[in-house]
Amino acid sequence: MPSLDDLKKRIKSVKSTQKITKAMKMVAAAKLKRAQENAEKGRPYSDKLQNIILNLTKSISDETNAPKLLAGNGKDNIYLCVVITADRGLCGGFNSNICKLAKNYFKKFLKEGKELKIITVGSKGHDQIKAEYGQYIIDKKSFKEKKQISFLEANEIGKKVIELFEQEQFDKCFIFYNNFKNVITQIPQAEQIIPTFIKKEDKNKDSAIFYEFEPDEDEILEDLLPKNVSVQILKAFLENAASEQGSRMTAMDNATRNAGDLVDKLTINYNRSRQASITKELIEIISGAESL
Repeated sequence: MPSLDDLKKRIKSVKSTQKITKAMKMVAAAKLKRAQENAEKGRPYSDKLQNIILNLTKSISDETNAPKLLAGNGKDNIYLCVVITADRGLCGGFNSNICKLAKNYFKKFLKEGKELKIITVGSKGHDQIKAEYGQYIIDKKSFKEKKQISFLEANEIGKKVIELFEQEQFDKCFIFYNNFKNVITQIPQAEQIIPTFIKKEDKNKDSAIFYEFEPDEDEILEDLLPKNVSVQILKAFLENAASEQGSRMTAMDNATRNAGDLVDKLTINYNRSRQASITKELIEIISGAESL
């Protein structure tokens, strides 16, 4: 049984940890508000760009002459997976959930006989993936020194992906990230960005609005499609930023509660041990007095 001194030190240690987790929860809550606003502001832009591309693709009758970023290169052998995670931990299952979804896709692609290539963005995702799929990782990126991810970082990743596609290094590209729903819920997502994924039901759906484009559709698509890749990656960054802070806030709140429960249990044990020690001393004194 631990001594009173050991219990006292343990209680002091847990209380110190509780103060740290409570402070981290408050910091995450403050950062979450801004990150959530950025994610919500980025969604309409991303969706509108996708709608413009959808309207442009409706006018393309011959898909063989469509841009490769839209229609693909006609092959389905090599898959590039961009796994976007955080550079910091202590955020619950945020990083693990993204990697778990990505690994499921890796297994599926390899089982189908596809060639797999991986780019990791974020040190935590790289650490989890390299143990099992390190041989497939062709590049890793980390923006740990950046306080806030901007379009410049997303464009850097986007240009790298497009460069690899133009060099025929892969046929299809997927990105993996967490979609922010609320503080408690973040949903892991796998999204195909090359070739640009257009649902058949959306493509066949009659639009109530008709556009006339100047210059022609092909020329606009040649300019928009590379930008769309970077925009979708930026969207993933913004969703991840909000999801990370939401997950960290929840994790630190749970840690603070658990620390409080542990302090209560240790305090009860301490009081019982102290009471038993006092009782023992009193019995010894009384026994000694009676023997005299």
